[in-house]
Amino acid sequence: MLEVLGLDARTELVYRLVLEEPELRLDEIVARLGRSEDDVRRALDQLAELCLLDDAPHGTEQGQPVFRALDPAASLPFLLSRREAELARQQRGLEVARDAMSVLTTDRGRRAGGGFDVVKRLEGLGAVRERLTELAELARAECLSLLPGGAQSPDTLEASWPLDRRALERGVRLRSIYQDSFRNDPPTLRYVNRLGSLGAESRTLPTLPLVMVVVDGEVALVPLDPDDGRAGALELRSKGAVAVARMLFEQLWVNATPLCSAPARDGNGLTPQEDELLSLLAKGHTDATAARRLGVSLRTVRRMNAELTARMQVRSRFQAGAEAARRGWV
Repeated sequence: MLEVLGLDARTELVYRLVLEEPELRLDEIVARLGRSEDDVRRALDQLAELCLLDDAPHGTEQGQPVFRALDPAASLPFLLSRREAELARQQRGLEVARDAMSVLTTDRGRRAGGGFDVVKRLEGLGAVRERLTELAELARAECLSLLPGGAQSPDTLEASWPLDRRALERGVRLRSIYQDSFRNDPPTLRYVNRLGSLGAESRTLPTLPLVMVVVDGEVALVPLDPDDGRAGALELRSKGAVAVARMLFEQLWVNATPLCSAPARDGNGLTPQEDELLSLLAKGHTDATAARRLGVSLRTVRRMNAELTARMQVRSRFQAGAEAARRGWV
């Protein structure tokens, strides 16, 4: 019944039991439901992430942690509001995608028979890397890149250096936006600073929507699947689609922090990364998905959560969400 709010049947059973019989021990929950301890622990972790259960055991009894459900009159409406916000965001995304599809299909029909494909499918990571190499060599004026994730692999940096250097020597303007998390990786930071000494410009944001490259305002590469870069990419040459890609980059560039500056704290004392984490959690993302979006480890997200919770002087995730909303942080 509560699957729409993110609870599977197993987790809902645990929730109903803890709700009906407050302060059950872990071994009692295991015995009542006839499930393994690991299975029950996973359900309890999910309930804590959804702010339906106090995320710290409510004391101990006979050496076993005791768990307590939070008041459903407060926690369920909060969870429903988060789900509604997520659905609204998805609806807006579908509307943007529908508009983009309209641009692509209209432009393709207008250019049919014009001698080149306005959309080309590049299958696999190898094909994408090969095409990026070609575009880097052909760039005349500018190359814009969105590069989500944290550290870049040594192989990627080694392969990119001669291409980036030659482009800069030809007078091509290179502008790249990375995630804030990359500032914590010395090899990647050294590489970007090295490029900066040759004239490249770099900025960072807490999160980025996708990997994207735009060359000379004529070609854009976007992933076939934003969640799986190995799947391949779409090469777009439609004027409308490339213009949209370029506008997206420019909007992000304006809000990004130059590499030479540390990300500034806002009026609430939050860094951009902390602000984005609160926003992601308010939209219903788990710690794991928030970590992926921020390009950091799960441990880092949990540490940030603990620091924010301590700063707000609350105990549970639900209380932290309510307090962040009260303070106007989300």
